[in-house]
Amino acid sequence: MELSPSEIRTAVKSALAEDIGRGDVTTLATVPKTLAFRAVLRAREPLVVAGLEFAKAAFLQLSSSVRVEYLVHDGTHVGRGDRLLRLTGPARAILTAERVALNYVQRLSGIATLTAQFVAALKGTRAQILDTRKTTPGWRRFEKYAVACGGGKNHRFGLFDLVLIKDNHLAALQAEKPNAVAAAIQRARKRYPRLKVEVEADTLEQAAQAVEAGADILLLDNMTPAQLRQAVKIAKGRAQTEASGGVRLDTVRAIADSGVDFISVGALTHSARAVDIGLDFEM
Repeated sequence: MELSPSEIRTAVKSALAEDIGRGDVTTLATVPKTLAFRAVLRAREPLVVAGLEFAKAAFLQLSSSVRVEYLVHDGTHVGRGDRLLRLTGPARAILTAERVALNYVQRLSGIATLTAQFVAALKGTRAQILDTRKTTPGWRRFEKYAVACGGGKNHRFGLFDLVLIKDNHLAALQAEKPNAVAAAIQRARKRYPRLKVEVEADTLEQAAQAVEAGADILLLDNMTPAQLRQAVKIAKGRAQTEASGGVRLDTVRAIADSGVDFISVGALTHSARAVDIGLDFEM
């Protein structure tokens, strides 16, 4: 996915206003207005880069005189000590924008790095890693962008672009005939005929009901690898399959070996660690 320059600028403008407030008192008091210097953003651990456009926007919003040179691009795997950006220009602007720039790049690169680890664990299987809606409010598009930088695939962006019938929807329809799954799919097809329909199945019986009712995708929740293999057989090419629920790096390969098409991992966005990136002066 692509992020527009305008949405990046808007987000960065708000973040800078939050951080600077009435003024960066330390920099204003100690750093001469005319002082200029060079600096680099440097990786302090191996990582996958994401969010460099946010860093560039932060520096340029404080001074159009700052020169920003990309040394790598988003999606690049880098090692400890590798340089990401080179900055040349007014010292005040670079110092004041530093934390906002790093917050974006560290957080988004952390998501990209974790995603890349999950993707690597699936090498040789058919499964693809998906993200979820478990995102930071206001940051969803940014975090999903970072997932894509790490080699993952974006799931639905919100409640509007895919019908996803979950367990609580089915609980509300438990009295429907012939069963809650079939009733929900029928209503979804009637109301939103152009959207794909995915159904959460907690049991193999629900998986079979969803396939018979014409679901496009089965969301197989918290199933064992053995159950997942059975669900894949039930789908028999009539529906795609997505495994979900408590997926970890040490379990994702066994899940993928069941033959599912997708594995959704909420941890990509709700639990990714911000990676270590710093701004260093170049003398």
